[in-house]
Amino acid sequence: MTTNTTGTTPHPAHTPHSAHTPNEPHAANTPPPTRTANTPAPTRTPPSGPASGERLRRWRLVLGGDSAESTGCTLTGRDAAMDGALTALYGDGGKQGGRGRNSRAAGLGASAPSVARWLGDIRTYFPSSVVQVMQRDAIDRLGLAALLLEPEMLEAVEADVHLVGTLLSLNKAMPETTKETARAVVRKVVEDLEKRLAARTRATLTGALDRSAKIDRPRHHDIDWDRTIRANLKNYLPEYGTVVPERLIGYGRAARSVKKDVILCIDQSGSMAASVVYASVFGAVLASMRTLRTRLVVFDTAVVDLTDQLDDPVDVLFGTQLGGGTDINRALSYCQSRITRPADTVVVLISDLYEGGIRNEMLKRVAAMKASGVQFVTLLALSDEGAPAYDRDHAAALGALGAPAFACTPDLFPEVMAAAIEKRPIPVPDTDAHR
Repeated sequence: MTTNTTGTTPHPAHTPHSAHTPNEPHAANTPPPTRTANTPAPTRTPPSGPASGERLRRWRLVLGGDSAESTGCTLTGRDAAMDGALTALYGDGGKQGGRGRNSRAAGLGASAPSVARWLGDIRTYFPSSVVQVMQRDAIDRLGLAALLLEPEMLEAVEADVHLVGTLLSLNKAMPETTKETARAVVRKVVEDLEKRLAARTRATLTGALDRSAKIDRPRHHDIDWDRTIRANLKNYLPEYGTVVPERLIGYGRAARSVKKDVILCIDQSGSMAASVVYASVFGAVLASMRTLRTRLVVFDTAVVDLTDQLDDPVDVLFGTQLGGGTDINRALSYCQSRITRPADTVVVLISDLYEGGIRNEMLKRVAAMKASGVQFVTLLALSDEGAPAYDRDHAAALGALGAPAFACTPDLFPEVMAAAIEKRPIPVPDTDAHR
């Protein structure tokens, strides 16, 4: 049975032991034959041989606990330790060590050292992708949010974007003794994301900025031949089979002056945690480019401008307050008041569009910004988590205004920004997302 690596909570009855053992093929996915109430159980000869023993072992790990007694398979050594780690999180029913949501303490106990040991165990027995799924399930099933406040636990976790979101949501409740450890965990994740995303983002946007600054008297190696040919098609000479380039169009050379203004307007409601993390990293990367002037604004029912902290995305993240309501109209009003060069401004709203403010005013502000020349993009999510939940009516209304609304992965974000800077059609990954 295949490991659940998508972040979906396993079925409370049997799924936990679906986490596969490292470096081993998946278990056979053959369910027992279906029987009706009046059908006698068939007489079966116990299988024999190495292959059947391995199959029984796998079924024992899949089923877990007392429900697997009929397999006749006893787990020992590493298998028993794996089974114990899984049972601690996904144990059966509402018993101690049980699998039910009603047993919030389960088998991990209520102390940080116990959780730290369990975290060490699962990192020993399972690959990183499975560890991250189990950590998220533990926070959800076992009420471990309070234990995230303990330094011992934080030092043991496999850090990822989701853990950063949890830490940020607990930021105000953290004791001072834990905050430095939490910042170290967050910084590790941020630095990993910057390594992954920064170089490509800078390269993509530098090219877009240069191409957007067209000049009419370019040097030879600065000529944009595609635009030049299209601009001179009327000068085509059929007898020579060529176009006379009466007017040359070229790329502008990179300059130190600011070419574009970018405003990232980020919804910090609890459902947007991963998007806040990625947006903060991108905000810091954009702020490091001299040809861009970047502003970062976060909002719930209040609006906070974190532009002054963009030199350190960790400071940006700890300046957010995940949770609370949403007032998009108020946030856009603030952003609109900071626009000084509409034709050279890109506004990126990152929100699921569940508006708690004034809907019609929000749409009027977007329409006004578009009419003034602002490039406006709405990202329903900036994460790798797949299709998000969002307000479809608001997304459709923004789409009708010419402001595309769609979910965007971090890898696609540089292309989206490049298209907005060059005033090209935005590369929307899913045309149904903004309908």
